[in-house]
Amino acid sequence: MTSVAPSAAPTGTSSPVSAFVRHHFRHFNAAALVDAADGWRTLLDEGGAMFLTMAGAMSTAELGLSLAEMIRSGKVHAITCTGANLEEDVFNLVAHDFYERVPHYRDLTPADEEALLARHMNRVTDTCIPEMEAMRRLETAVLAEWIAADKAGERRFPHEFMYRVLLSGVLEEHYQIDPRNSWLLAAAERNLPMWVPGWEDSTLGNMFTSHCITGEVKNVHTVRTGIEYMMQLAEWYTETSANRKVGFFQIGGGIAGDFPICVVPMLHQDLQREHVPVWSYFCQISDSTTSYGSYSGAIPNEKITWGKLSATTPKFIIESDATIVAPLVFALVLGL
Repeated sequence: MTSVAPSAAPTGTSSPVSAFVRHHFRHFNAAALVDAADGWRTLLDEGGAMFLTMAGAMSTAELGLSLAEMIRSGKVHAITCTGANLEEDVFNLVAHDFYERVPHYRDLTPADEEALLARHMNRVTDTCIPEMEAMRRLETAVLAEWIAADKAGERRFPHEFMYRVLLSGVLEEHYQIDPRNSWLLAAAERNLPMWVPGWEDSTLGNMFTSHCITGEVKNVHTVRTGIEYMMQLAEWYTETSANRKVGFFQIGGGIAGDFPICVVPMLHQDLQREHVPVWSYFCQISDSTTSYGSYSGAIPNEKITWGKLSATTPKFIIESDATIVAPLVFALVLGL
């Protein structure tokens, strides 16, 4: 068997984390992690832009500890995330001290779960989000923005309302972590392009619905969603890809990844725009088993048949836990 040398370290990546990863991560998913990070760096070196998507509960996993710096450093140029990831970064920002970890979550009985419910502690695997300190605190701030926009006849996207709340400073007195570790605050400060498909399927989406039902918000269209998001994405992708390569880094599966990647075949097949390039890089971190009909587990080549990628697009798949893998990829890209 021919020995395989570790990947050559790009200039500026001899810092402790990068050096450790490059020395030890030589095969299988570990090697794919290094290759994907190097591909990201190459894309940026060539003047490209990186589009990042987030599924799962990455905000509750405190991905902001590494993602916020990626945004500030200009390594991420646009984001699509679920409504849960949008709001849960802010939940953590304003209520971190009230969170509770349940390391033995696998051993919880139905009665144990009901006891958490009685205390208004909403569990996400081993982490409980406090309803009153996190969800209701943010609801108060966002509701004021919803009502003001509604009365003024203005309409905004979900992330735009969140940007307004964060940049207004109304929540600053409640910050319980270093704000530099909030990825959404970093995005707001840069007015980062963002899409939040299926926002209705989130805590704030449910809250907005309730306020429409009670009549506090008169116009259900005050919050723009879905189709308008795709229209805006089509415009952004067309303009951006005309001048630079655009990569796609997908954390998890589901709507956070499927919604934005479909903009390319939509531009080609439905709008007949022949000269719009496909995505120029693709990587997915997933622990979903490759199987019949599973989008989250589909290998990258399947996307060629849908017109999302080409045969020559650099493609990577890291089959592992994103809470472990994503911060390491970011560290390599940052040269930490």
